[in-house]
Amino acid sequence: MPTIIGVDLGGTKIAAARYDQKNWEQQAADRIETHADEGFLHVFNDMIQLIDSLRTEDTVGIGIGVPGLIHQPKGEIQVTPNIPGSEGFPLKQEVRKRTGLEVAVDNDVNCFALAESKLGAAKKHSVVVGIALGTGVGGGIIIDGKIFQGANGYAAEIGHMLLVPGQPPYETDDKRGEIEQFFSGTAMGKRCENAASPDEYLNGETCSFMHKSIYQEVSWMCTNLIHLLDPSIIVFGGSAGHALAPHFEKIKEELMNWLLPGTPVPQLKLAELKNAGTMGAALLI
Repeated sequence: MPTIIGVDLGGTKIAAARYDQKNWEQQAADRIETHADEGFLHVFNDMIQLIDSLRTEDTVGIGIGVPGLIHQPKGEIQVTPNIPGSEGFPLKQEVRKRTGLEVAVDNDVNCFALAESKLGAAKKHSVVVGIALGTGVGGGIIIDGKIFQGANGYAAEIGHMLLVPGQPPYETDDKRGEIEQFFSGTAMGKRCENAASPDEYLNGETCSFMHKSIYQEVSWMCTNLIHLLDPSIIVFGGSAGHALAPHFEKIKEELMNWLLPGTPVPQLKLAELKNAGTMGAALLI
């Protein structure tokens, strides 16, 4: 049966897996360190070696999820955080040259959202918003089983939506007040410096002073997304997303203060798939 290789290219690791295209069962997987300090060309060559190690005679395509902006439909990297030298790199074209296979490239959180919509927490939902709360905040929008990319591939940069313009919740020279400055893992760590792990941001007494604010701020973000897209489900992933999950009911209660009367409230769910990054990348094919 035909197989697809999905690659999740991250700032600290490159994960890859081979999937059976018929039933999407994982056949093999591996991961390596991302040597970002060596520059993007070095990282690219390491990624090709990883792909070659998983490739079989049945492999027909490669999907790659990349953190950052990907110009579509060219599959060209505009910018990736934490990997210098990637700007303008024609990733789709170069991987196709090196492998001779069909290649698709997209933002890594788009891949996460696609996997959850097809095989995870958002199965059978027609309008899905995926939000990954990790070091930063990323987003993906899936409509009728397809990634909504926008005119140039830059849609769903949820972390860069403004939440409280000019008023980030900690002292910084960057006064945008965007979502990423409020409840990314990095931001929560700055807001509560005594936390020893992401779980302490919203559980226990260590960071209790900010809990109510976080519920309110997440509800503001969700209100904007609900009135814009009318999703039936919003799926949260990432380390900070897991910390948020036990508090979904409190966030829903807060939502009712901001949504227009009669507006349907979507489900709020935690992501279910452990390998959503590589699986979502494979599903691009």
